[in-house]
Amino acid sequence: MPQISTKGAQMPESPIRKLVPYAEQAYKQNKKVYHLNIGQPDIKTPQVALDAVSHHGLSVLAYSRSEGSEQYREKIAQYYKRKSIAVSAQDIVVTTGGSEALLFAMGSVCNAGDEVIIPEPFYANYNGFARASDVTVVPVVSGIEDNFALPPIADFEKHITPKTKAILICNPGNPTGYLYSKQEIQSLVALVKKHDLFLIADEVYREFTYDGAPHYSIMQEPGLEEHAILIDSVSKRYSMCGARIGCLVSKNKTLVATALKFAQARLSPPTFAQIASEAALETPQSYFDEVITEYQERRDTLVAELQKIPGVIIGQPKGAFYCIAQLPVNNSDDFAQWLLESFDLNGETVMVAPAAGFYSSPGMGLNQVRIAYVLNKQSLINAVAIIKAALEVYPNP
Repeated sequence: MPQISTKGAQMPESPIRKLVPYAEQAYKQNKKVYHLNIGQPDIKTPQVALDAVSHHGLSVLAYSRSEGSEQYREKIAQYYKRKSIAVSAQDIVVTTGGSEALLFAMGSVCNAGDEVIIPEPFYANYNGFARASDVTVVPVVSGIEDNFALPPIADFEKHITPKTKAILICNPGNPTGYLYSKQEIQSLVALVKKHDLFLIADEVYREFTYDGAPHYSIMQEPGLEEHAILIDSVSKRYSMCGARIGCLVSKNKTLVATALKFAQARLSPPTFAQIASEAALETPQSYFDEVITEYQERRDTLVAELQKIPGVIIGQPKGAFYCIAQLPVNNSDDFAQWLLESFDLNGETVMVAPAAGFYSSPGMGLNQVRIAYVLNKQSLINAVAIIKAALEVYPNP
Protein backbone atom coordinates (compact mmCIF):
# COMPACT_ATOMS: atom_id res chain seq x y z
CA MET A 1 0.00 0.00 0.00
CA PRO A 2 1.44 3.42 -0.95
CA GLN A 3 2.53 5.50 2.04
CA ILE A 4 1.77 9.16 2.70
CA SER A 5 4.60 11.54 3.52
CA THR A 6 6.07 12.05 6.96
CA LYS A 7 5.19 15.72 6.62
CA GLY A 8 1.58 14.85 5.87
CA ALA A 9 1.38 12.48 8.81
CA GLN A 10 2.81 15.15 11.10
CA MET A 11 0.48 17.94 9.97
CA PRO A 12 -1.47 18.98 13.07
CA GLU A 13 -5.22 18.63 13.24
CA SER A 14 -7.20 21.83 13.71
CA PRO A 15 -8.39 22.22 17.31
CA ILE A 16 -11.07 24.53 15.93
CA ARG A 17 -12.57 22.13 13.40
CA LYS A 18 -11.83 18.62 14.71
CA LEU A 19 -15.01 18.53 16.79
CA VAL A 20 -17.24 19.23 13.78
CA PRO A 21 -18.40 15.57 13.44
CA TYR A 22 -19.64 15.65 17.04
CA ALA A 23 -21.48 18.91 16.39
CA GLU A 24 -23.10 17.36 13.32
CA GLN A 25 -24.22 14.41 15.42
CA ALA A 26 -25.68 16.83 17.98
CA TYR A 27 -27.68 18.46 15.17
CA LYS A 28 -29.03 15.04 14.18
CA GLN A 29 -30.24 14.69 17.77
CA ASN A 30 -32.11 18.00 17.29
CA LYS A 31 -29.87 19.89 19.69
CA LYS A 32 -29.17 23.57 19.21
CA VAL A 33 -25.41 24.22 19.25
CA TYR A 34 -23.94 27.59 20.21
CA HIS A 35 -20.73 27.91 18.20
CA LEU A 36 -18.11 29.58 20.35
CA ASN A 37 -15.36 27.58 18.65
CA ILE A 38 -14.64 29.51 15.46
CA GLY A 39 -13.98 33.14 14.59
CA GLN A 40 -16.76 33.47 12.04
CA PRO A 41 -18.39 36.83 12.77
CA ASP A 42 -22.15 37.18 12.52
CA ILE A 43 -21.60 40.83 11.51
CA LYS A 44 -22.92 41.70 8.05
CA THR A 45 -20.40 42.08 5.23
CA PRO A 46 -20.36 45.70 4.00
CA GLN A 47 -22.97 46.06 1.27
CA VAL A 48 -20.55 48.01 -0.91
CA ALA A 49 -18.39 44.87 -1.21
CA LEU A 50 -21.31 42.61 -2.12
CA ASP A 51 -22.62 45.13 -4.64
CA ALA A 52 -19.24 45.38 -6.36
CA VAL A 53 -19.36 41.67 -7.18
CA SER A 54 -23.01 41.80 -8.23
CA HIS A 55 -22.29 44.65 -10.65
CA HIS A 56 -18.82 43.61 -11.79
CA GLY A 57 -19.40 44.09 -15.54
CA LEU A 58 -16.81 41.48 -16.52
CA SER A 59 -17.16 39.44 -19.69
CA VAL A 60 -14.11 37.27 -18.98
CA LEU A 61 -13.09 36.18 -15.49
CA ALA A 62 -9.36 36.42 -16.14
CA TYR A 63 -6.21 35.96 -14.10
CA SER A 64 -5.08 38.98 -12.16
CA ARG A 65 -1.44 39.87 -11.61
CA SER A 66 0.33 37.45 -9.29
CA GLU A 67 0.91 40.21 -6.74
CA GLY A 68 -2.70 41.38 -7.03
CA SER A 69 -4.14 44.11 -9.22
CA GLU A 70 -2.21 47.36 -9.16
CA GLN A 71 -5.39 49.35 -8.52
CA TYR A 72 -6.23 47.25 -5.47
CA ARG A 73 -2.69 47.45 -4.08
CA GLU A 74 -2.68 51.23 -4.52
CA LYS A 75 -5.88 51.43 -2.50
CA ILE A 76 -4.47 49.13 0.18
CA ALA A 77 -1.48 51.48 0.47
CA GLN A 78 -3.89 54.39 0.92
CA TYR A 79 -5.67 52.44 3.68
CA TYR A 80 -2.36 51.94 5.48
CA LYS A 81 -1.54 55.62 5.13
CA ARG A 82 -4.72 56.38 7.07
CA LYS A 83 -3.33 54.07 9.77
CA SER A 84 0.00 55.95 9.89
CA ILE A 85 1.75 53.16 7.99
CA ALA A 86 3.77 54.50 5.06
CA VAL A 87 4.01 51.83 2.33
CA SER A 88 3.54 51.78 -1.43
CA ALA A 89 1.78 49.37 -3.77
CA GLN A 90 5.21 47.89 -4.57
CA ASP A 91 5.57 46.81 -0.93
CA ILE A 92 2.40 44.68 -1.09
CA VAL A 93 1.74 41.16 -2.37
CA VAL A 94 -1.95 40.20 -2.37
CA THR A 95 -2.48 36.65 -1.15
CA THR A 96 -5.20 34.05 -0.80
CA GLY A 97 -6.04 35.01 2.76
CA GLY A 98 -3.62 35.83 5.54
CA SER A 99 -2.85 32.10 5.61
CA GLU A 100 -1.06 32.21 2.28
CA ALA A 101 0.78 35.38 3.34
CA LEU A 102 2.16 33.46 6.35
CA LEU A 103 3.20 30.55 4.14
CA PHE A 104 4.94 32.96 1.76
CA ALA A 105 6.68 34.67 4.68
CA MET A 106 7.96 31.40 6.16
CA GLY A 107 9.01 30.12 2.75
CA SER A 108 10.85 33.36 2.02
CA VAL A 109 12.86 33.64 5.24
CA CYS A 110 13.41 30.05 6.40
CA ASN A 111 15.31 27.05 5.14
CA ALA A 112 14.22 23.55 6.11
CA GLY A 113 14.98 23.06 9.80
CA ASP A 114 15.14 26.76 10.62
CA GLU A 115 13.30 28.14 13.63
CA VAL A 116 10.63 30.77 14.29
CA ILE A 117 10.02 31.91 17.86
CA ILE A 118 6.36 32.48 18.76
CA PRO A 119 4.80 33.50 22.09
CA GLU A 120 2.16 30.93 22.99
CA PRO A 121 -0.72 30.31 23.04
CA PHE A 122 -0.91 31.26 19.37
CA TYR A 123 -3.19 30.83 16.36
CA ALA A 124 -3.27 27.06 15.91
CA ASN A 125 -2.55 27.11 12.19
CA TYR A 126 0.90 28.61 12.79
CA ASN A 127 1.85 25.05 13.70
CA GLY A 128 0.43 23.82 10.39
CA PHE A 129 2.11 26.54 8.30
CA ALA A 130 5.42 25.77 9.99
CA ARG A 131 5.07 22.02 9.44
CA ALA A 132 4.19 22.60 5.78
CA SER A 133 7.31 24.79 5.43
CA ASP A 134 9.63 22.39 7.33
CA VAL A 135 10.10 25.10 9.95
CA THR A 136 10.42 24.44 13.67
CA VAL A 137 8.23 26.47 16.04
CA VAL A 138 10.06 27.49 19.21
CA PRO A 139 7.45 28.56 21.78
CA VAL A 140 7.83 31.16 24.51
CA VAL A 141 5.09 30.71 27.08
CA SER A 142 2.82 33.55 28.20
CA GLY A 143 0.47 33.01 31.11
CA ILE A 144 -3.17 33.63 31.93
CA GLU A 145 -2.07 34.97 35.33
CA ASP A 146 -0.65 38.10 33.65
CA ASN A 147 -3.29 38.20 30.90
CA PHE A 148 -0.96 36.71 28.26
CA ALA A 149 1.26 39.79 28.13
CA LEU A 150 4.49 39.61 26.14
CA PRO A 151 6.90 37.28 27.99
CA PRO A 152 10.18 38.80 29.21
CA ILE A 153 12.62 39.52 26.38
CA ALA A 154 15.15 37.32 28.14
CA ASP A 155 12.80 34.37 27.53
CA PHE A 156 12.98 35.07 23.80
CA GLU A 157 16.72 35.68 23.76
CA LYS A 158 17.63 32.41 25.45
CA HIS A 159 15.93 30.53 22.59
CA ILE A 160 17.81 32.32 19.78
CA THR A 161 20.19 30.01 17.92
CA PRO A 162 21.95 30.13 14.52
CA LYS A 163 18.80 28.52 13.10
CA THR A 164 16.49 31.28 14.38
CA LYS A 165 15.21 33.37 11.47
CA ALA A 166 12.19 35.25 12.83
CA ILE A 167 9.90 36.09 15.70
CA LEU A 168 6.18 35.86 14.91
CA ILE A 169 3.46 37.65 16.87
CA CYS A 170 -0.28 38.15 16.46
CA ASN A 171 -1.45 41.63 17.49
CA PRO A 172 -4.16 41.76 18.77
CA GLY A 173 -3.84 38.10 19.61
CA ASN A 174 -5.76 35.06 18.54
CA PRO A 175 -6.57 33.14 20.78
CA THR A 176 -5.94 35.44 23.76
CA GLY A 177 -7.28 38.83 22.64
CA TYR A 178 -4.13 40.42 24.08
CA LEU A 179 -3.10 43.77 22.57
CA TYR A 180 0.64 44.47 22.64
CA SER A 181 1.63 47.93 23.81
CA LYS A 182 4.00 50.22 21.91
CA GLN A 183 6.64 49.50 24.55
CA GLU A 184 6.27 45.73 24.10
CA ILE A 185 6.60 46.08 20.33
CA GLN A 186 9.68 48.26 20.73
CA SER A 187 11.31 45.69 23.01
CA LEU A 188 10.87 43.08 20.26
CA VAL A 189 12.17 45.55 17.68
CA ALA A 190 15.38 46.02 19.67
CA LEU A 191 15.78 42.25 19.92
CA VAL A 192 15.38 41.49 16.21
CA LYS A 193 17.76 44.29 15.32
CA LYS A 194 20.34 43.00 17.82
CA HIS A 195 20.21 39.48 16.36
CA ASP A 196 19.41 40.44 12.75
CA LEU A 197 16.10 38.58 12.61
CA PHE A 198 12.79 39.18 10.88
CA LEU A 199 9.79 40.33 12.92
CA ILE A 200 6.56 38.97 11.44
CA ALA A 201 3.35 40.54 12.75
CA ASP A 202 -0.07 39.08 12.03
CA GLU A 203 -2.26 42.18 12.37
CA VAL A 204 -5.53 40.95 10.89
CA TYR A 205 -7.49 42.15 13.95
CA ARG A 206 -6.02 45.68 13.86
CA GLU A 207 -9.42 47.38 13.84
CA PHE A 208 -10.71 45.54 16.88
CA THR A 209 -9.27 47.18 19.99
CA TYR A 210 -11.26 48.13 23.08
CA ASP A 211 -11.37 50.54 25.99
CA GLY A 212 -9.78 53.24 23.85
CA ALA A 213 -6.48 51.33 23.58
CA PRO A 214 -4.57 52.12 20.35
CA HIS A 215 -3.06 49.54 18.02
CA TYR A 216 0.64 49.97 17.30
CA SER A 217 1.95 48.32 14.15
CA ILE A 218 5.50 47.09 13.61
CA MET A 219 5.35 49.04 10.33
CA GLN A 220 5.22 52.27 12.35
CA GLU A 221 8.65 51.59 13.83
CA PRO A 222 11.43 53.63 12.15
CA GLY A 223 14.55 51.73 11.18
CA LEU A 224 12.80 48.35 10.97
CA GLU A 225 12.32 48.43 7.21
CA GLU A 226 14.57 45.44 6.46
CA HIS A 227 13.22 43.35 9.34
CA ALA A 228 9.44 43.91 9.36
CA ILE A 229 6.92 41.66 7.60
CA LEU A 230 3.23 42.50 8.04
CA ILE A 231 0.53 39.86 7.53
CA ASP A 232 -2.99 41.12 6.90
CA SER A 233 -6.43 39.95 5.76
CA VAL A 234 -9.92 41.22 4.93
CA SER A 235 -11.58 38.20 6.57
CA LYS A 236 -12.38 39.61 10.00
CA ARG A 237 -12.07 43.33 9.26
CA TYR A 238 -15.02 43.30 6.88
CA SER A 239 -16.62 40.00 7.94
CA MET A 240 -15.48 38.50 4.62
CA CYS A 241 -13.94 35.20 5.72
CA GLY A 242 -15.04 33.49 2.51
CA ALA A 243 -13.31 36.02 0.25
CA ARG A 244 -9.89 34.54 1.08
CA ILE A 245 -7.96 37.73 0.43
CA GLY A 246 -5.01 38.89 2.47
CA CYS A 247 -1.62 40.42 1.86
CA LEU A 248 2.03 40.38 2.80
CA VAL A 249 3.60 43.82 3.30
CA SER A 250 7.27 44.71 3.69
CA LYS A 251 9.70 47.49 2.86
CA ASN A 252 12.38 44.83 2.36
CA LYS A 253 12.57 44.68 -1.44
CA THR A 254 14.38 41.33 -1.54
CA LEU A 255 11.76 39.80 0.72
CA VAL A 256 8.89 41.10 -1.41
CA ALA A 257 10.58 39.89 -4.63
CA THR A 258 11.00 36.45 -3.05
CA ALA A 259 7.39 36.31 -1.89
CA LEU A 260 6.34 37.29 -5.40
CA LYS A 261 8.01 34.16 -6.77
CA PHE A 262 5.84 32.06 -4.48
CA ALA A 263 2.83 34.10 -5.68
CA GLN A 264 3.74 33.49 -9.33
CA ALA A 265 3.91 29.75 -8.66
CA ARG A 266 0.25 29.75 -7.61
CA LEU A 267 -0.60 32.15 -10.50
CA SER A 268 -2.92 34.76 -8.95
CA PRO A 269 -5.32 35.58 -6.13
CA PRO A 270 -9.04 35.23 -6.96
CA THR A 271 -10.42 38.03 -9.13
CA PHE A 272 -13.96 38.34 -7.74
CA ALA A 273 -12.62 38.39 -4.20
CA GLN A 274 -10.23 41.21 -5.08
CA ILE A 275 -13.14 43.18 -6.54
CA ALA A 276 -15.08 42.75 -3.29
CA SER A 277 -12.04 43.55 -1.15
CA GLU A 278 -11.19 46.67 -3.11
CA ALA A 279 -14.76 47.93 -2.71
CA ALA A 280 -14.67 47.08 1.01
CA LEU A 281 -11.93 49.69 1.45
CA GLU A 282 -14.66 52.30 0.92
CA THR A 283 -16.47 51.09 4.05
CA PRO A 284 -17.23 54.15 6.24
CA GLN A 285 -15.73 54.50 9.71
CA SER A 286 -19.25 54.39 11.14
CA TYR A 287 -19.35 50.66 10.25
CA PHE A 288 -16.28 49.98 12.40
CA ASP A 289 -17.50 52.22 15.20
CA GLU A 290 -20.70 50.18 15.45
CA VAL A 291 -18.89 46.84 15.16
CA ILE A 292 -16.30 47.74 17.82
CA THR A 293 -19.03 48.90 20.20
CA GLU A 294 -20.89 45.64 19.64
CA TYR A 295 -17.80 43.48 20.20
CA GLN A 296 -16.81 45.39 23.31
CA GLU A 297 -20.28 44.84 24.76
CA ARG A 298 -20.09 41.16 23.86
CA ARG A 299 -16.69 40.88 25.51
CA ASP A 300 -17.98 42.53 28.68
CA THR A 301 -21.03 40.25 28.72
CA LEU A 302 -18.97 37.10 28.19
CA VAL A 303 -16.36 37.96 30.82
CA ALA A 304 -18.99 38.95 33.39
CA GLU A 305 -20.93 35.71 32.89
CA LEU A 306 -17.84 33.47 32.97
CA GLN A 307 -16.61 35.13 36.16
CA LYS A 308 -19.80 33.92 37.88
CA ILE A 309 -18.75 30.28 37.44
CA PRO A 310 -16.76 28.86 40.38
CA GLY A 311 -13.25 27.77 39.41
CA VAL A 312 -13.15 29.56 36.04
CA ILE A 313 -10.22 31.90 35.33
CA ILE A 314 -10.40 34.16 32.31
CA GLY A 315 -7.99 36.48 30.55
CA GLN A 316 -9.24 40.01 29.86
CA PRO A 317 -9.19 40.55 26.08
CA LYS A 318 -8.06 43.96 24.86
CA GLY A 319 -8.69 43.28 21.17
CA ALA A 320 -9.82 40.80 18.50
CA PHE A 321 -12.85 38.73 19.61
CA TYR A 322 -11.40 35.80 21.49
CA CYS A 323 -10.53 34.91 25.05
CA ILE A 324 -8.93 32.00 26.83
CA ALA A 325 -10.86 30.56 29.78
CA GLN A 326 -9.32 28.14 32.25
CA LEU A 327 -11.92 25.62 33.43
CA PRO A 328 -12.06 23.33 36.47
CA VAL A 329 -11.56 20.27 34.27
CA ASN A 330 -8.61 17.93 33.69
CA ASN A 331 -8.92 17.74 29.91
CA SER A 332 -10.75 20.33 27.84
CA ASP A 333 -10.69 18.10 24.74
CA ASP A 334 -12.72 15.53 26.60
CA PHE A 335 -15.01 18.19 28.06
CA ALA A 336 -15.64 19.79 24.66
CA GLN A 337 -16.49 16.43 23.12
CA TRP A 338 -18.70 15.48 26.09
CA LEU A 339 -20.64 18.75 25.72
CA LEU A 340 -21.59 17.78 22.18
CA GLU A 341 -22.06 14.06 22.67
CA SER A 342 -23.59 13.72 26.11
CA PHE A 343 -24.93 17.01 27.45
CA ASP A 344 -27.65 19.50 26.73
CA LEU A 345 -29.63 22.05 28.69
CA ASN A 346 -33.20 22.21 27.42
CA GLY A 347 -32.06 20.84 24.08
CA GLU A 348 -29.11 23.23 23.73
CA THR A 349 -25.35 22.76 24.02
CA VAL A 350 -22.10 24.56 23.24
CA MET A 351 -19.10 24.03 20.99
CA VAL A 352 -15.78 25.43 22.24
CA ALA A 353 -12.20 25.09 20.97
CA PRO A 354 -9.87 23.15 23.31
CA ALA A 355 -6.85 25.36 23.93
CA ALA A 356 -4.12 22.70 23.91
CA GLY A 357 -4.05 23.00 20.12
CA PHE A 358 -3.06 26.65 20.46
CA TYR A 359 0.16 25.68 22.21
CA SER A 360 3.28 24.05 20.84
CA SER A 361 4.66 23.00 24.23
CA PRO A 362 3.39 19.52 25.23
CA GLY A 363 1.00 19.49 28.16
CA MET A 364 0.10 23.16 27.99
CA GLY A 365 -3.50 24.43 27.88
CA LEU A 366 -5.06 21.09 28.80
CA ASN A 367 -7.65 22.73 31.05
CA GLN A 368 -8.26 25.77 28.86
CA VAL A 369 -10.63 26.59 26.00
CA ARG A 370 -10.72 29.38 23.48
CA ILE A 371 -14.04 31.17 23.20
CA ALA A 372 -14.92 33.37 20.23
CA TYR A 373 -17.49 35.99 21.20
CA VAL A 374 -18.94 36.24 17.70
CA LEU A 375 -22.54 35.63 18.80
CA ASN A 376 -25.05 38.17 20.04
CA LYS A 377 -25.10 39.00 23.75
CA GLN A 378 -28.16 36.90 24.63
CA SER A 379 -26.66 33.88 22.88
CA LEU A 380 -23.44 34.38 24.87
CA ILE A 381 -25.44 34.50 28.12
CA ASN A 382 -27.27 31.31 27.14
CA ALA A 383 -24.04 29.58 26.13
CA VAL A 384 -22.25 30.39 29.40
CA ALA A 385 -25.30 29.18 31.37
CA ILE A 386 -24.96 25.87 29.53
CA ILE A 387 -21.23 25.66 30.36
CA LYS A 388 -21.99 26.41 34.03
CA ALA A 389 -24.64 23.70 34.19
CA ALA A 390 -22.37 21.26 32.37
CA LEU A 391 -19.48 21.80 34.77
CA GLU A 392 -21.76 20.96 37.68
CA VAL A 393 -22.39 17.44 36.35
CA TYR A 394 -19.33 16.71 34.20
CA PRO A 395 -17.66 13.46 35.39
CA ASN A 396 -14.17 15.01 34.92
CA PRO A 397 -12.19 11.80 34.26
